[in-house]
Amino acid sequence: MTGLYIHIPFCKQKCKYCDFASFAGRENLIDDYLDALSKEAARFANAACNTLYIGGGTPSLLSRAQLEKLINLIEKNFAPIPSFAESTFEANPESLTREKIALLHHAGINRFSMGLQSFNDDELKRIGRIHSSADFLRAWEDLHTGGVQNVNVDLIAGLPGQTLESFLHSLEKLTALSPQHISVYGLQIEEGTPFFEQGVLCDQLLMRRMLEETRERLLKAGYHHYEISNFARPGAESKHNLNYWQYGEYIGLGSAAASFINGERRQNTEDITDYIARIKAQKSAVDFSEKLTGKKREGEKLLVGLRQLDGVELTPVQQRYFATAIEKHIQNGLLVRENKKVKLSEEGLYLANEVFYSFVAPFDNV
Repeated sequence: MTGLYIHIPFCKQKCKYCDFASFAGRENLIDDYLDALSKEAARFANAACNTLYIGGGTPSLLSRAQLEKLINLIEKNFAPIPSFAESTFEANPESLTREKIALLHHAGINRFSMGLQSFNDDELKRIGRIHSSADFLRAWEDLHTGGVQNVNVDLIAGLPGQTLESFLHSLEKLTALSPQHISVYGLQIEEGTPFFEQGVLCDQLLMRRMLEETRERLLKAGYHHYEISNFARPGAESKHNLNYWQYGEYIGLGSAAASFINGERRQNTEDITDYIARIKAQKSAVDFSEKLTGKKREGEKLLVGLRQLDGVELTPVQQRYFATAIEKHIQNGLLVRENKKVKLSEEGLYLANEVFYSFVAPFDNV
């Protein structure tokens, strides 16, 4: 299985927690960027891809004409959008209009992913979001009026000033809407973000309580907890993201986009103007590439695979490389054996990084 990811790095405003390769105030570059995307896509023309994911940034910031341009370059170089088993479009409530929904839905986009983050407007302002809870509800209604049924919604736990009560209020309101998919992320303060520069700290114990409540409540509501941060109605799991976690191949187009083909990982330059200039000059946009082998490759497979709650069935090679580390985490209660698989325990869900470090060089000396 091969996924196709297209990165749209433009935002109206950068959120205070965001460390993704996205930029505000660069909308004047969108048309040139789409031209470059089209040229880069031609380099992979006719590659057989099973899933499509248009992410960002804020893809819904694009105008109708720009979205038509994006759709055309996908269909010209790959396949009609309805032929993808899953096609996801990321959107923010303030820029997702009925007109854009109709255009995308008609083109064959069959899944939308919308960033809500919180139903509390004060919390939204505090983190730099420019939509309100009312904007989200309007966009939600427009999606369903427009015939879209498969929607993921993002929430964040551990926001500055957020209480357990305010978080659970957001979770309850969202669960009442019954989206097909819910992603709940614990806030991470990354270097280079405004929150990091401001010295914002996250209450880890409170955030864990929020995530524990999330798991308990969403399981009761009939969701399948299939990846650390992701819950879905049965059958609505993200096919595109499952391909990542199952170590499938993917093609990434656009600035900062990553590809994984024939065991080699490549990543394009993050700088938008540099990306446009390189593609225009018929040069490679790749800034970094590596091909993992041996223990590093098997460790990475385990790391991404263990994000799935079903766990992984160890190969003889993985058993040889990591038997001691795996046994250590079984003894400390972060991993469990179940049938032929190894998977994160319930405790391990909240301390997963302690497990994952064992599968990244330099490896544990245990």
